[in-house]
Amino acid sequence: MATDREKEAAVYLEKHKIFDLMKNLTSMLFFYRPEDPKEFLIEKLQQLKESRDGGGGAKAPSLLSHANLDAAFGIVDPANEKYVTFAQYKQALISLGMKDINECPEGVNEDKISYDTFIEEGMQSLERCSATYAQR
Repeated sequence: MATDREKEAAVYLEKHKIFDLMKNLTSMLFFYRPEDPKEFLIEKLQQLKESRDGGGGAKAPSLLSHANLDAAFGIVDPANEKYVTFAQYKQALISLGMKDINECPEGVNEDKISYDTFIEEGMQSLERCSATYAQR
């Protein structure tokens, strides 16, 4: 059974998204393998702070980009129909590690999610996943 101190620590870690932050930072370290890892981490934390503070439209640092979403769409739309089903949309974004996915994107009622909607919703979800700071 957890002590009060352990429970407080767990609440603190969850509230401040510490696990997500550390996962994102270590993933970026392993992927980019910078010459100066400490300077790299400082830069990424500064980007995250600017994103949180809304400075100049800064985006939270992430491994994924528009190009990754474009590639994912191409995989789930091999016939190049320029739309996918809701199930394909959802599974593609989940497979990219996104958690907070819009359950009612444009086209959901017709079960046809367009390329543009997929990219737009994916970028928004990516931003939410990358924003490993507590919302104010």
